[in-house]
Amino acid sequence: MALTCNIDAKGKFVRLIYGIILVAAGASLIYFWALHSGSTLRWTVSLLCLLGGAFAVFEARAGWCVVRAMGMKTPM
Repeated sequence: MALTCNIDAKGKFVRLIYGIILVAAGASLIYFWALHSGSTLRWTVSLLCLLGGAFAVFEARAGWCVVRAMGMKTPM
């Protein structure tokens, strides 16, 4: 299945910005919060933040939104 572009330049820009912020937050959480804790919850939250940001950057680069691909309308 090919990813068809379904967002405009504004949507790409917004996804890129919050993707970068989430990747930075996830990396910071790993380094400052989860690295020396040994807590599964801390690692899970940190990795989900990091992966969510990486997926948002992918969406921005591809010009494709998973929510729009499922048929839901987004306000942007």
